[in-house]
Amino acid sequence: MPTTCTTERPAQSFAAGAQVPAELFDGLGARQATISPKFLYDALGSKLFEAICELPEYYPTRTEAGIFARHGREIAHACGSGATLIDLGAGNCAKAASLFPLLRPTQYIAVDISTEFVSESLARLRLRFPYIDMQALGLDFSSGLELPDSVRTQGRLFFYPGSSLGNFTPPEARAFLTRLRKSCGDDGALLIGIDLAKDKATLDAAYDDALGVTAAFNLNVLRHVNRLLGSDFDVRQWRHVGFYNEAAGRVEMHLEAASAQRVRWPGGGRDFAAGERIHTENSYKYRQADAIGLLEQSGFEATRVWTDAGCPFAVIHAQAIA
Repeated sequence: MPTTCTTERPAQSFAAGAQVPAELFDGLGARQATISPKFLYDALGSKLFEAICELPEYYPTRTEAGIFARHGREIAHACGSGATLIDLGAGNCAKAASLFPLLRPTQYIAVDISTEFVSESLARLRLRFPYIDMQALGLDFSSGLELPDSVRTQGRLFFYPGSSLGNFTPPEARAFLTRLRKSCGDDGALLIGIDLAKDKATLDAAYDDALGVTAAFNLNVLRHVNRLLGSDFDVRQWRHVGFYNEAAGRVEMHLEAASAQRVRWPGGGRDFAAGERIHTENSYKYRQADAIGLLEQSGFEATRVWTDAGCPFAVIHAQAIA
């Protein structure tokens, strides 16, 4: 899970515009039905993910925050001050804001697929840090990263915390990081959080918590899809499934049909058998050496790595290679 705590808002303001229904139609019509994880983050989904970040089972947020707290000055030294801080999947902007006193950015770009949610967060943040030039950018950066001219080209520091990179397959992650490298310019860098491989019990609990908040988060995507497509998913007829697939090295989230049913949308529909699943999210877990190798293959050099040995997680500063 964005991964990011981050990553949307009403359908009419979704960043991808008219292409959104086509993407959903393709996913729902595939042999293995899928819904991209970016659709998890409507306004309610974003708030539910904030709640997930407070759960005792969901370790990534507090583990990463602990790394920032313990090593903040070292991280700031590696990153330098006065950067244009570009926060990918900014959500409530809390993670970046916690680093403002150390990083001292001159410009902050909060990028999120949920324009409404991130704009509200930024409005509050401007009151606390009026001396920082702040902009909200509604963008589906998973498919492209075209930044407006208002974003300074020099000294760009991309901030991608929360292990959201795990939502991509390894080849997709490499392609994404390569696009990111191109957007860095000659002197840009990346500060990224990457969840590391750990035991199955910890991962299963993190993505299927006892209170059912993750289940509500996952099921809410069906409501969002109904708004986007005009479909008639009955959320009561679906259940959340989340588990660590050891062979694939990833956590998987699915929605499973509780009964045989037909779901309709304008111009079509699909029959789902009882027990049939819709795949909604992957979260790949890396070994540290593999994470560094992935960055190097994408045009970055990992200059510093900070970890939490108790609950394996890495924060990596990577410089764009000229």
